[in-house]
Amino acid sequence: MADANEREADSPSIQTTPVDNRGTTMNFKTISALVITAAAAGSAFAESPGTWTNAERGLATQTRAEVQAELAAFKKAGVNPWSSTYSITKDFRSTASRADVTAQYVKNRDAVAAMNSEGGGAAHFAASQPVAVSDTLAGQPAAAGN
Repeated sequence: MADANEREADSPSIQTTPVDNRGTTMNFKTISALVITAAAAGSAFAESPGTWTNAERGLATQTRAEVQAELAAFKKAGVNPWSSTYSITKDFRSTASRADVTAQYVKNRDAVAAMNSEGGGAAHFAASQPVAVSDTLAGQPAAAGN
């Protein structure tokens, strides 16, 4: 035993530094997460071809003749609906009196204020009267309850 202790004292000490694999492990985890996320995102947007309508694709829904007829009608009326000065309500005339409009506003102003509030009207709808629910199912024959 004494010989072993003497050998240890005589030999130069070797100092080892611990290996730090945290950076490598972190990079592997990050890259793995990115690959999995990219794969999931790519498959989430996949759709079968041929299920969209022309309007959903951004294609024309009117024929060339229909568009030209619509343009001719606008020109005949002297109106350009694509103009920045076009007013759709220019010739509008209300049939309601001022008193009717004021009464309708007063009747609905609490509901409008609630809808424009921070909660988006949730408190207003929660406090409103419940809607009557029917116990009749859709497609249920009239004699089924008997």
